Amino acid sequence: MEQPKRISRRESIKWVVAASATASLLSTRGFGANAAAHGYGQDPKLLETYKPGDLWPLTLTKEQRGTVAVLCDVIIPADDKSPSASQLGVQDFIDEWISAPYSAQQEDRKTILAGLSWLDSESKKRFKKTFADLSEDLRRQICDDICFEPKAKPGMKKAAQFFNRFRDLTTGGFYTTPEGMKDIQYLGNVPLTKFDGPPPEVLAYLKLA
Repeated sequence: MEQPKRISRRESIKWVVAASATASLLSTRGFGANAAAHGYGQDPKLLETYKPGDLWPLTLTKEQRGTVAVLCDVIIPADDKSPSASQLGVQDFIDEWISAPYSAQQEDRKTILAGLSWLDSESKKRFKKTFADLSEDLRRQICDDICFEPKAKPGMKKAAQFFNRFRDLTTGGFYTTPEGMKDIQYLGNVPLTKFDGPPPEVLAYLKLA
């Protein structure tokens, strides 16, 4: 399987910080929240350029990273509006996220690594191949069994919890990229080129016209 191209370390760090602020990833133990308490030092300076290992070692193996990229694309495939998640390097964001030395990210690391191992075990049991080597249709057959925890079979509850968290991380990473924001037509803080004031019906409703 061809390995997706890596994005820069600086970009992935920026995504980690941005995605930690999105609604799907919010918690009381957000990125960097416990840095001072546990002696991790200062959080990354986002204007700096970092190389692997400058901040913390990345923990995904080559094989795990390939599986992450494939699963990212099951969740967000390419379409006529935007590239796939792996084409935007979301697998690098996830690697950076679960490698960070913060308590919330370390908990996610346990969940993600256990889930990746389960995917390969289940794939070999059903189809005699690793998850990354399966066809798109076969990958979806496995994911359909774990994509909704309330309906997952008793023996697949843990796998469904993994999929739920992985999906949150994938969408959090994807929709904090420029391409992802464009996909949902999020403009952000963009100045208007022309503004003629509130519509007449609004002014009339407020009795200002």
